[in-house]
Amino acid sequence: MGANSSTISELSENDYLKKLSGNEAISENEPFWNQLLSFTFSTPTNSTDSKLLEEATISICKSLIENNPRTGNLSALIRVFLSRTKELKISAECQNQLFIWQAHNALFIICCLLKVFIAHVSEEELLLHFSYQKKDPGSYESDIEDFLEELLFCLIHLIVEVPLLDITYSILLEAVTALLIFLSYQLFRKEIIHESRIHKYLMQGRCLPYTSRLVKTLLYNFIRQEKSPPPGSHVFQEQADGGGLLYGLASGVASGLWTVLTLGGVGSKPSPVQEQSSPLANQSLLLLLVLANLTDAPDCPNPFRQAVMSFRNTQDSSVPPSPSPHSFQINFNSLYTALCEQQRSDQATLLLYTLLHQNLNVRTYVLARTDIESLVLPILEILYHVEERNSHHVYMSLIILLILTEDDGFNRSIHEVILKNITWYSERVLTEISLGSLLILVVIRTIQYNMTRTRDKYLHTNCLAALANMSAQFRSLHQYAAQRIISLFSLLSKKHNKVLEQATQSLRGSLGSDDSPFPDYAQDLNVIEEVIRMMLEIINSCLSNSLHHNPNLVYALLYKRELFEQFRSHPSFQDIMQNIDMVIGFFSSRLEQAGSDLSVERVLEVIKQGAVALPKDRLRKFPELKFKYVEEEQPEEFFIPYVWSLVYNSGVGLYWSPQDVQLFTMDSG
Repeated sequence: MGANSSTISELSENDYLKKLSGNEAISENEPFWNQLLSFTFSTPTNSTDSKLLEEATISICKSLIENNPRTGNLSALIRVFLSRTKELKISAECQNQLFIWQAHNALFIICCLLKVFIAHVSEEELLLHFSYQKKDPGSYESDIEDFLEELLFCLIHLIVEVPLLDITYSILLEAVTALLIFLSYQLFRKEIIHESRIHKYLMQGRCLPYTSRLVKTLLYNFIRQEKSPPPGSHVFQEQADGGGLLYGLASGVASGLWTVLTLGGVGSKPSPVQEQSSPLANQSLLLLLVLANLTDAPDCPNPFRQAVMSFRNTQDSSVPPSPSPHSFQINFNSLYTALCEQQRSDQATLLLYTLLHQNLNVRTYVLARTDIESLVLPILEILYHVEERNSHHVYMSLIILLILTEDDGFNRSIHEVILKNITWYSERVLTEISLGSLLILVVIRTIQYNMTRTRDKYLHTNCLAALANMSAQFRSLHQYAAQRIISLFSLLSKKHNKVLEQATQSLRGSLGSDDSPFPDYAQDLNVIEEVIRMMLEIINSCLSNSLHHNPNLVYALLYKRELFEQFRSHPSFQDIMQNIDMVIGFFSSRLEQAGSDLSVERVLEVIKQGAVALPKDRLRKFPELKFKYVEEEQPEEFFIPYVWSLVYNSGVGLYWSPQDVQLFTMDSG
């Protein structure tokens, strides 16, 4: 940077940066700032570029940490930025690129510096760094807190007030990134942060009235998915005739422009991934998730979470019974479309979970959609490729299905949606299948994958709970879905017999021994029997409530009838086996009467006729299977590390050294 810097590696020797971080105090009124801020540089949009930038400037940042108490140059830089932002909205409306350009450059430098400050100094020390002034070495002023709050307020005000245009894209992205950086103290703490001055400023005081507008803007950034403008569209390019007015102004304020750097920016060819992505949408969503998961203050619930929980559809003209102070209205149709299209990312799936779980307005709207397959199919595809996804993405997807299956209307409607040619389902060609049958297939496949790989009881529980919720409304099950239900029971039966045999052999071998491993087998047996009972309850629920709608399930049941014989007299299953036993006996008798060597079509015809003839009172009624998702008692212990793992791994213009990060004791995917 500066006239002599042509590569990233030379930044540490750049004269302007060395002066900023040196031991000489620079007044905010000096021409130096115009020189420093007159450079052309595109914000890194992936972690690789960010790592290169940080490695090249780390010595500058550490030098500023050392010298700032004497010079106050960080505070001076921030004041210069604040002065540049006062007319940003008007500058955008008037296409005043020079003003926006320098404001962006100031904020970009602030972000680079803050990231290193936050990684190396405490929040209290950072507050002091904000207070240091040129007046006397180490002195500070009384409005130290107001100054930090002013910067945070300015960033929020910038995000909600400045319109999103090609020339403002970079500064809006940088403002969102700056707020994420301010909140990144959590990355460097093993325990969840419950008290923070930065959190307090964001959730109270001057920033509080802007809560709903900030949440709404971040949501709209996610909805719009605006791609980054073409390189060079938001910076100054010399015209063919030797330079226009803006270029002349820009070059005139500096003794020499920082060299145009091509680190993912001007002059570089963007990769296909960069061309397709929206850094602002992704970064806005990450910031929204971080804000919504901040812990409540002792005297103030998290207003960002309140806003996320209470916003309504723009078409909703009703007056809520107890309106939230941070509620707002947003176009639910646009939000739904964006959620459907973006489920490939963890953060979009986490947003969908958050809205379905916490915002009743969104859940009601989603369940009323007539194109629910647009949302469910991407979720099923995530689960189908379970081996390629991290465990948290799979869990969130499963919990979304569980929440949806709590609604009987959803459970009925998914069997009415007929899909054709599901290309990503490779086990079998599915030319035509209902959404409900496909959902059953994918959930059963997830259970089988878990049984052979991860063996996670929590995942089993959620899968079976979703199947149980749907079971009473199973309709016209595809023959393959019916087969897979019985195949899963067969797999469980074999596993039960194997564990039972191992337990018996272990017991025989351990007679007279004090160090028997038998309790381990007993625990395994108990778990597998719980799962088997759940499967029997799911089959029984379908037979009791919709037998005449599911001839394919009865066919599969009869075809594998010998599987159920061993459980008929088992004390854990006797009650639930009564209906299944009766159905097998009833339809077996009718098939015997119909003759031998029956075709598949004839067998199904006999089953359909028998379903009509079967007296309803012969099936014993059991309590309805209904499972409701309940969040953990301390959800922040899971969700805060999870959200920050998404920020850490997002690759959108942020990089933190792994050895500095303390938060992750969990699998961050």
